[in-house]
Amino acid sequence: MTTSIIGFPRIGEHRELKFATEHYWKKRATQEELLTTAKQLRAQHWAKQKAAGIDLIPVGDFSFFDTTLDAAYLFNIVPDRYKSLGLDSLDEYFALARGYQSETASVKALPMKKWFNTNYHYIVPEFDDQTDVKLVGSKLFDEITEAKDQGIENPKAVIVGPYTLLKLSIFKGHKQASDFAASLTTAYSELLAKLNTQGINWLQLDEPALSFDQSEADIALFAKIYDKLLAAKKDVKVLLQTYFGDVRDSYQTITKLPFDGIGLDFVATKENIKLVKQDGFPADKVLFAGVVNGKNIWRNHYVTTIETLKSLNVAGDVVLSSSCSLQHVPYDASLETNLPKSVQRHLAFAYQKLDELVELDAIFQGHDQKVLAVNNELFSTIRHPENQQVKTRIDHLTPADYTRLPERSKREKIQKDVFHLPELPTTTIGSFPQTKDVRQNRSKLRKGEITRAEYDAFNQEKIKRIIKFQEDAGVDVLVHGEYERNDMVEYFGEKLDGFVFTQNGWVQSYGSRGVKPPIIWGDVSRNEPITVDTTVFANKLTDHLVKGMLTGPVTIFNWSFPREDITPEQSVTQIALAIRDEVLDLEAHDIKIIQIDELALRENLPLRKSDWYSAYLDWAVPAFRLVHSGVKPETQIHTHMCYSEFGDIIQAIDNLDADVISFEASRSDLSLIDQLVAADFQTEVGPGVYDIHSPRIPSVEELEEIIKRIIAKLPAAKVWINPDCGLKTRSEKEAFEAVTNMVEAAKKVRSSLYETN
Repeated sequence: MTTSIIGFPRIGEHRELKFATEHYWKKRATQEELLTTAKQLRAQHWAKQKAAGIDLIPVGDFSFFDTTLDAAYLFNIVPDRYKSLGLDSLDEYFALARGYQSETASVKALPMKKWFNTNYHYIVPEFDDQTDVKLVGSKLFDEITEAKDQGIENPKAVIVGPYTLLKLSIFKGHKQASDFAASLTTAYSELLAKLNTQGINWLQLDEPALSFDQSEADIALFAKIYDKLLAAKKDVKVLLQTYFGDVRDSYQTITKLPFDGIGLDFVATKENIKLVKQDGFPADKVLFAGVVNGKNIWRNHYVTTIETLKSLNVAGDVVLSSSCSLQHVPYDASLETNLPKSVQRHLAFAYQKLDELVELDAIFQGHDQKVLAVNNELFSTIRHPENQQVKTRIDHLTPADYTRLPERSKREKIQKDVFHLPELPTTTIGSFPQTKDVRQNRSKLRKGEITRAEYDAFNQEKIKRIIKFQEDAGVDVLVHGEYERNDMVEYFGEKLDGFVFTQNGWVQSYGSRGVKPPIIWGDVSRNEPITVDTTVFANKLTDHLVKGMLTGPVTIFNWSFPREDITPEQSVTQIALAIRDEVLDLEAHDIKIIQIDELALRENLPLRKSDWYSAYLDWAVPAFRLVHSGVKPETQIHTHMCYSEFGDIIQAIDNLDADVISFEASRSDLSLIDQLVAADFQTEVGPGVYDIHSPRIPSVEELEEIIKRIIAKLPAAKVWINPDCGLKTRSEKEAFEAVTNMVEAAKKVRSSLYETN
């Protein structure tokens, strides 16, 4: 046993799971059809790993929505409001993830947050004082039986570990994480016992929460759980799997506990390498060395990896593994035939990473030096396109380029005098539903079946329609709907030099939602306007204010596959200058409100707080300021952030110096509001009042109550009313009804404010 991976993509090489799941949700397919598709995908994925020569193949990494939710569901961590719906197990599971609405019941989805420092999202488990933790599900055990029936002789069972499950959960009531440690440990012990009866050799317990800063209490909780759990393992070997960061706080603890294997990420950080070198690694444990990058798509440089492995001087067994699950990369780089050979040959998607592990193993064992020579030759051919004008422009930046004048409080007064917006102005985050005809129009252009003029004419009719809808609904600040955009990052990348694009490079973001990240290959620059024509067209259709809609430089970078030959700061600064040019063009064309979305600002925040500013925020925040610092005082700059935890970086967000910031707040029960108040947040704010990732439509009364809760804590003069994200993924019926209800609710609360005053 010398090779393994932490996890594998699950959406399907051609997004089969996405389409099967969505058909089921829309009642266009039966549950049996969905389950059949899932079973076929699992079989394909296992067969691919086996054929590649992977020794230890994970089972349990497949999910219909999210593996954290899978673990919670397996252990009966399901609030009573979902159980009372009386649904079967699969529909109850989906209700937790998406919410549920019928003629007789309406339940919101559980919160959704970013999975550590990735663009993947997880559903946040919820404990309350009545939660009865116990092993109730069979999904993991059923899939192990399935894998063995399909010829996987030595499957590795995989599940989120108990410590991480507790650390990522929310607790409603008096009980906290430590109060559930004993019952959760017992439930995991029962899981171990059942795996033992199935003849499982290895259980992988994913504990990425060990990469966060850990207090003494955290380490004590971890040790308490595993002291008892590992005593129950019998014949099953337990692999403690960490990823996304280092385990500096707990290394001494975990190496002393009787784990059979420990998985460390040697790609995301050099700290784990340092730990192994300085403190040694126990000879009685197997080191699962995460040496193949599970988050980026570039080929592994074998000579560097082999040098790292040899430098560790591990006395015991070593298994070569991915640094994290391969779910964060696409399936197969060989399908990208439209890319230049000079780019394609440097790509390694999931399939290629399997081959890399096997080849690295052969080299490490001293069996195949020819492969090493070929790999060295490949790395000698990398030629990233450079742009001297961009480099010169960056060299000439000064502190003044990062500072907007006058200060925000003065701009706020100027803008209120210019815009004359009512209290609690309403708007949306940007996109409206990408209906089937919109996608077909884009497909026809791509296939050459229609001209660019025909494509644009179709989108203009869509813009006219959505502007009229917003006017009729009473929305105060309008958007053009973004019908011309395939994706908020890919669209901008296509208009900028320095990016290349895949045909089939889909990666799961959450549930059935996939994204196709661009690849940053060269220096980034803007040679012509990107959004000006469509925004100006929409602006001429109405007397209302229309927002220009842009994606910010940090988000474009974080949601792309980045270069590895320059620093993230250098790459983001290049993108910031390109978006700055677009901002100034929009302003020159009389667009008075410009939204620059930075949804992913927190995403690449280092997991260790000590690194937050020096390694990230000290350049990420100025990059955003660089984008908008050149506009006039009366031009209002908005930004948007969603589905992450912002409370601990509130000051950094305020320092973005935007005029208005909209946040996801609905799934987190508006808890962010208290954090804004505590931090004396100065930016005007739009806390999302309803969850767009759920098909559930909130009533006017529900929204009215939410708005009242917001302005009970925040000054109404600083509050905007909006959904928590763009409406692209919803149906028009869902979007139109929800927006109409939102506007009506805002008007009612506004009227009560005027009456009070």
